[in-house]
Amino acid sequence: MTAPNGSAEWRGEVKSGSGTVAVGNGGFEGTYVYGSRFGEEEGTTLEQRIAAAQAACFRMVLSSILVAAGHAPELLRTNARVHLRNVDGAPMLARIDLDTEGHVRGVDEQQSRRDADAAKAACPVARALAGIPEIV
Repeated sequence: MTAPNGSAEWRGEVKSGSGTVAVGNGGFEGTYVYGSRFGEEEGTTLEQRIAAAQAACFRMVLSSILVAAGHAPELLRTNARVHLRNVDGAPMLARIDLDTEGHVRGVDEQQSRRDADAAKAACPVARALAGIPEIV
């Protein structure tokens, strides 16, 4: 298995320049600017890509846990929101909220919470982001 890759390029000053980011070999490419990340400008942000990676990883691990227990999900949908906050004068990823809905026969609310906690603990993306004070 080859190591996943990504790349980024930036042109100009931080507040007036722009950048591009590419994921994999043509899997995704997009632009980003200071104003979309720290202001109200339209455009994508780096934190959105982190949110997407966290949501996808969590969902895949949760699906694996459910299947191993004999409960193949009909549907799992996860939305992740990354909170970028100013901490000690610098921007920091301070929290990630995960909202998941699903259709899984034979799994009650209590078991769903246990499985979700296990998925959060096992997700490689969450483990890489362990410096974030909260992933909830």
